[in-house]
Amino acid sequence: MDGSTNSLDDVSAESSTEFPDRLSLMEVRLQAQEDEITLLKSSLADALRKLRLHDQQIPLLKQQLIAVNPAAARVLNQSWNVDGFSKSCRLSTSSLDGFHHSSNRVRRNSEKSRDSQDKTKQRLSKKAASSTNLLTRSPSLESRAKDLISSTGSQGSRRGTQSQSIKMFIRGRPITMYIPSNILNYEELKMDLPSQKLDLDWVYGYRGRDCRANLYLLPSGEAVYFIACVVVLYHFNSQTQRHYQKHTDCVRCLAIHPDKVRVASGQTAGVDKDGKPLQPFVHIWDSKTLVTLQKIGLGTFERGVGALAFSSSDGGTFLCVIDDSNEHMLSVWDWNKNIKHTEVKSTNEAVLAVDFSLTDTNNIISCGKSHVYFWTMSAGTLTKKQGIFGKYKKPKFVLCFVFSLTGDVLTGDSEGNILTWGKSAADIKTLGKGAKETFQIMKQTRAHEGSVFAMCVLQGGAILSGGGKDRKIIRWSADLAPERECEISEKFGAVRTIADVDGEELLVGTTRNAILRGTFSDGFVAIVQGHVDEMWGLATHPTQNIFLSCGNDRQVCVWNAEDHKLDWCTTLEESGLCADFSPNGAVVSVGLSTGRWVVLDLQTKEVVLDLIDGNEQLSVMRYSPDGSFLAVGSHDNFIYIYSVTEGGRRYTRFGKCTGHSSFITHLDWSKDGKYIMSNSGDYEILYWDVASGCKLLRNRFESKDREWASYTCVLGFHVMGVWLEGSDGTDINALCRSHSERMVAVADDFCKVHLFQYPCPKPKAPSYKYEGHGSHVTNVRFTHNDSHLLSMGGKDTCILQWRVKGTGIGDHPKEHLASSSSLYSSSSSPENGT
Repeated sequence: MDGSTNSLDDVSAESSTEFPDRLSLMEVRLQAQEDEITLLKSSLADALRKLRLHDQQIPLLKQQLIAVNPAAARVLNQSWNVDGFSKSCRLSTSSLDGFHHSSNRVRRNSEKSRDSQDKTKQRLSKKAASSTNLLTRSPSLESRAKDLISSTGSQGSRRGTQSQSIKMFIRGRPITMYIPSNILNYEELKMDLPSQKLDLDWVYGYRGRDCRANLYLLPSGEAVYFIACVVVLYHFNSQTQRHYQKHTDCVRCLAIHPDKVRVASGQTAGVDKDGKPLQPFVHIWDSKTLVTLQKIGLGTFERGVGALAFSSSDGGTFLCVIDDSNEHMLSVWDWNKNIKHTEVKSTNEAVLAVDFSLTDTNNIISCGKSHVYFWTMSAGTLTKKQGIFGKYKKPKFVLCFVFSLTGDVLTGDSEGNILTWGKSAADIKTLGKGAKETFQIMKQTRAHEGSVFAMCVLQGGAILSGGGKDRKIIRWSADLAPERECEISEKFGAVRTIADVDGEELLVGTTRNAILRGTFSDGFVAIVQGHVDEMWGLATHPTQNIFLSCGNDRQVCVWNAEDHKLDWCTTLEESGLCADFSPNGAVVSVGLSTGRWVVLDLQTKEVVLDLIDGNEQLSVMRYSPDGSFLAVGSHDNFIYIYSVTEGGRRYTRFGKCTGHSSFITHLDWSKDGKYIMSNSGDYEILYWDVASGCKLLRNRFESKDREWASYTCVLGFHVMGVWLEGSDGTDINALCRSHSERMVAVADDFCKVHLFQYPCPKPKAPSYKYEGHGSHVTNVRFTHNDSHLLSMGGKDTCILQWRVKGTGIGDHPKEHLASSSSLYSSSSSPENGT
């Protein structure tokens, strides 16, 4: 950025033109290799677990076979003597389980010992290996042994009990799911659509951090702005919202027709599920009915639409569009007829604003990085003249411009100046006979410290300017004499845009994604607030319509889902990545990015406890149903268990669940509060007996009928059907079962929220699919009474609140019938411990 360090002033200007460089591609490749290594290590750990279980069963089987078949017992004795040798080698590598340690030295010694055996022992070893499979290869012997084993009732016998199981494959890795006892015929299970649907109820947030001219006031009293893929019409007096939801990716810009009813909104291109770029376009729609009137530019624009403007002098017949291609193509459309009149390359530099002259449709002005262009449209062609800075310092960015009532062009730039531009006659003496008129600076007005981010002309001719670094809003007379000023709070950031309400009251959009309402006399208060960086943590209160969000901006926000307002917010020292309310609703625990976690009191809004587990980020916090335990899942592969007393204000380490081969992603408690089900980054499902000392339950078959207080694990029998064919394991970021246990909501990596029937254990399960987010959906949660679902976008910093409604006539406009399918195989004999 030409050596500039003004992050607020300059960084966002070129954000739309940044693309992955060589380093980022190498990072992606490295991440893929790390994923493969993790899977290989996990597969090795699984194999070792199976070997240990096999070793534990051999003595029991040997005893039973002696009674059944003495001849077979003699063969088995031979195999056991030799297998005892190989068993010692296997046990020497058991520390590889979990891949935290290496046993290369023991393994090398074992290999040397094995090489020293003579040919006779090798032949005997082969014979013994075949003998150990005698049970599986001799049906009659297997049947007799099974009868005898079932009569003993021992634990080892239960592991051998036959039961149906299903294998699910993710990235080629089989994941065995055991069918619960109450399902008598899995094949005849019918997967239906859920009886409920979702309707968008409220949108939390505003995109001010990197977009301009994105806030307007309509005659209806509604403020129109956008975030993610939704254009919001917010009536701040009646506290109601309406939503235009026809965009398929993030909205980037807005323009209001001269009739103050029709609206144009442009979006970025985005990519499809396979990473292929989609085509951006502009929608023109009616703000009263939310009906789309025209869709223009499909197949014409590249990467996205950066700036829009309706013509003024002819009643809004034309629409000017600048896209985000390398040349920033400028095109003029008769939008009502969907006809492109002309198109021309604008500049290779970033373009930040465009507009028609107030008095002549054939004159267009655009500005951006180090330029102001004055365009003339004639006979279907556009010609440009560059504004000449002359003796004045050329700014790095010309960020905004307006037309004064006298017709002058006033620009605001990154130097903090307002420049008044005028047309000068051709300088024939200096430039010769072919010289043409030029656009030059007539006046420079020092306005702000730092950039001038926004300008607005009031009805009487007064001008408003909004500053970046100084966060000031200044009112100027028509001849640019300062009249009044005020400064907005630092917590809201810089002024991004200004909208006039009634000449006195103003709406102000800020760079920290807030919309303020107020006057110079009374100051400004926030009517819309949101996060400013990627969000991951989401939790809902157990008895109230309250929810919490946290993310990389270090903010912890507590929202009221009934009033649609931010109740309170606090800033932590680190990023918050996960959270959970205690069952009594008095405190909430928040997991941070460095292994620390804090407990906040909802009444005092203060941190009552600050602890740390490991030195890696925490991914899940979950209280047991009665609130007596807290489970903390970490990226160090452990689950830390704490006993909780004093109403959630005292925590004592109870134990640690050790056995996962990768980082913890999700976990749930059983309804009796004794067991935990957990998922990890290598697609592993493990079960833990917390009450017995955080013991790993190696036989997963025993957990098939266990009931779970919540269901947020993305891998499990009851949610197998939510996975699409070919999923790589990261396509689903989160899911949540409703409290009624009738539906499950899914947050995927492709900006979608899905609603399935619960349980959902079969492939090709139908679902409703909902759009609105412009980034990967990181989390979903139902409110305490299932009246609403909350979904959280990652990079789009948007929280969508969906109303849960019963089946009605007709579908929601953004609702599609979707089908998911997975690769499954059936098995009649489960492998214990998988």
